[in-house]
Amino acid sequence: MKAVIVEKSGDENALKISEVPEPSIKPDEILIRVRAAGVNRADILQRQGFYPPPPGASEIIGLEVAGEVAAAGAAASGWKVGDRAMALLPGGGYAEKAAVHYGSAMKIPAALSFEEAAGMPEVLLTVFLNFFMLAGIKRGETALIHGGGSGIGTASILLLKEAGVRVIVTAGADEKCEQCRKLGADVAINYKRGPFAPAVKTATEGRGVDVILDSIGGAYLPGNIESLAQGGRLVLIGLMNGTRGELDLTAVLRRHLKIFGSTLRVRSGAEKAQIVAAFLEQFGAALEAGRLRPPIYKVLPAADAPTAHRMMQASEHFGKIILKFD
Repeated sequence: MKAVIVEKSGDENALKISEVPEPSIKPDEILIRVRAAGVNRADILQRQGFYPPPPGASEIIGLEVAGEVAAAGAAASGWKVGDRAMALLPGGGYAEKAAVHYGSAMKIPAALSFEEAAGMPEVLLTVFLNFFMLAGIKRGETALIHGGGSGIGTASILLLKEAGVRVIVTAGADEKCEQCRKLGADVAINYKRGPFAPAVKTATEGRGVDVILDSIGGAYLPGNIESLAQGGRLVLIGLMNGTRGELDLTAVLRRHLKIFGSTLRVRSGAEKAQIVAAFLEQFGAALEAGRLRPPIYKVLPAADAPTAHRMMQASEHFGKIILKFD
């Protein structure tokens, strides 16, 4: 089968189409004939040599795919050949076929195309895990998401508004702020016009937000702490701008703040199956109805993976970048 491989860790030009062996499946796995694969910032880190796959996972880049089931193991309950499936992967997505534990896959609703479905598993499940399972956000609370125009950001807007949460986002351009508002964000802050924390306090009448989802890291730590309300929760899922930051422990104690560190990729198949099941229980009806449809920025042929990575690195996209396999 054809796959996008990394010839040698480095820039996007290291991505090449090549022939590789087709994956075999275990009894509890399904084999997906990939029609489309989502591009994520983690893919760039892996290409650069900074984010290796978990032990035993495919070395091929790619964390989410959509397609049809080509084979199903004897213990892959609920799946049969021909089913339309979208799946969360630990690796192996940039390929014509991908093997995955059956519990990490979801049926594609009739309302969604393969391209739309390919842009959903990684981002929706990341948002669900961190906002709902870890931080326990509730209807009527207020959330802050950094990078509102990203795949995670747009998925957060969709899922949180579905759950009755007030949404504040940051983005780096007025145009992206407007797109976030059109998607459903209540407030969008252009962080290039000044520090975000004072704008957050203004938008919440001085109270602050209940939960922050942050992929930026160290550089945003002081502003995040300043932006949290009493009893607020900060969930850190990335380190795009620094691994270290100064933390005001007095504020953490006095305001009863909670700080979570979270990753999804390295979790076991059993953990991911629990996350998928919980997600479908809470949001399955919205998914089936097509209300969680992700905005697609660009669909490119798999051979254009270098272009997709350049787009993501430049942060020029709004929503998801998708690779298509014919």
